[in-house]
Amino acid sequence: MENKNQASSFSSFGDYLRALSDTPRRLALRAGSVSTSIEETSHVRAQSGGDMKRSLRWYDLVGFGLGGMVGAGIFVTAGHASHDCAGPAVVLSFAIAGLCALLSAFCYTEFAVEMPVAGGAFSYIRTTFGEFLAFITGANLIIDYVLSNAAVARSFTGYLCTTVGLPHVTKLRITISALPKGFNEIDFVAVAVVLALTVVICYSTRGSSVLNMVLTVLHILFIVFVIAMGFWKGDSKNLTHPADPEVAGGFSPFGASGVFSGAAMVYLSYIGYDAVSTMAEEVRNPVKDIPIGVSGSVILVTILYCLMAASLSMLLPYDRIDPDAPFNGAFSEGSGGWRWVSNVIGAGASFGILTSMLVAMLGQARYMCVIGRSGVVPKWFAKVHPRTSTPVNASVFLGIFTAAIALFTDLQILLNLVTIGTLFVFYMVANAVIYKRYVTVGTTNPWPTLSYLFCFTLTSVLFTLLWHCAPPGKAKALVLGACTLIAIAILQLFKYMVPQAKKPELWGVPLMPWIPSVSIFLNIFLLGSLDRPSYIRFGFFSGLAVIVYVLYSVHASFDAGEQNTLGQENIEMVKEYNINVPRDHSLKV
Repeated sequence: MENKNQASSFSSFGDYLRALSDTPRRLALRAGSVSTSIEETSHVRAQSGGDMKRSLRWYDLVGFGLGGMVGAGIFVTAGHASHDCAGPAVVLSFAIAGLCALLSAFCYTEFAVEMPVAGGAFSYIRTTFGEFLAFITGANLIIDYVLSNAAVARSFTGYLCTTVGLPHVTKLRITISALPKGFNEIDFVAVAVVLALTVVICYSTRGSSVLNMVLTVLHILFIVFVIAMGFWKGDSKNLTHPADPEVAGGFSPFGASGVFSGAAMVYLSYIGYDAVSTMAEEVRNPVKDIPIGVSGSVILVTILYCLMAASLSMLLPYDRIDPDAPFNGAFSEGSGGWRWVSNVIGAGASFGILTSMLVAMLGQARYMCVIGRSGVVPKWFAKVHPRTSTPVNASVFLGIFTAAIALFTDLQILLNLVTIGTLFVFYMVANAVIYKRYVTVGTTNPWPTLSYLFCFTLTSVLFTLLWHCAPPGKAKALVLGACTLIAIAILQLFKYMVPQAKKPELWGVPLMPWIPSVSIFLNIFLLGSLDRPSYIRFGFFSGLAVIVYVLYSVHASFDAGEQNTLGQENIEMVKEYNINVPRDHSLKV
């Protein structure tokens, strides 16, 4: 073993070169290294210095879930999904996306109850598949959060214009012709919103919850108003008859493929629940509050979204819906007496944007904090302020980063980067919860479980490729049916031949391994509905994350591991002498 007092890999250029020459050995040691839930909740959490205060209850989590999901996404994605993909059957698209989100939420909940830390998916992957895959997952999450927050901040400017009656968003932006298109509209309003919310989340998590509750209640009232107006002013005839008789008609004019393509598009509107799991470290009673907060918010949001989609489909035939501003456009058409509703929608969407940004920025800071605790990024990010009990360093850094991107980058460019990374993370968490149930690290043979996950994933990928690429007909239906039967057979064979290594003591995903397996399939299927540029961007960012890990993170992690070799002994000492930490009393039920 090397000397524990050795110099850091980054102490000098020579030390760094020596570390690089040792990269293969360090990758072998660190890339597959896993932590335990005990380490994550004790030794790793102690890296932050101060503790995050346990002040949240289930209704706070439901509020955060509603605020995080019911944002601008519904006002943007519903138009494109209805006009271009599903038609009036966009209602089914939202229901399918909501089911996919709920199954993923179950997987998140099992981890969050057993391991109530702020790391979310990063910590879950780190305790199952090791440090390298956790880092790739965490990097994609951070990128997704920053880009989606920047996109939503710019959309706030657009809805603010609608609210105050300005004819075009460029009235609040500065256009610089010297910059390339898509990056030439400077948006200082978006920057101001991001920086203001950064100050709020740095000040207090409890205060953030109160602000979120107020804004969410106002936003939900606006949504109920929109739904009521849509059903009152709408016509059920629009659910089956387009305005142009030359285009496809019926409730599902583009067929089942259009419904699932629409589901992939609207799934962006559900991703806010992921941030709720990062609040686990600040929840008073994780066993009770987290399942209600996460699952309850997804169910409520799905109901609201389906009702909004139905009201939109009744307001206008799908071929006359404005993809970019569906609700505003629907009420702007016709008599001028209804146009005031567009201003109300703009105000409601503005509240939704603020809540979704607030929750997402809380989530991204906690992810960065826990990634800092692990040692794969500088520990400066892990520090929790002793007075505010919030991860101030991570919050400020990511807030400034988000504001810089929101300053000049076009909304559509940002949105195209988000969905694929999110679906990848949810796919990884579904795999991880199965692995956690069937494998005990060091005692259980992991290959039967890994073989099942590989075979089920491969079958799901094959089904997805056939669905999108094979020509329609009986042959396609037979092959798809055969793939379905093979997937079910693989699942049942695994269920009866491989016993669960451990069952959760507090809360677990029901119908194991069915629910996480269906979640795996749905996430892969929705990934298959995305366009080629999305995969190119995802590959670029994942490749960049791999480079960062090889050149920096594995060496920082190796140094941290050498300096903390007594960590496990300290944990055992805590157990032996029964040293009780007050913050963990709330874990008892």
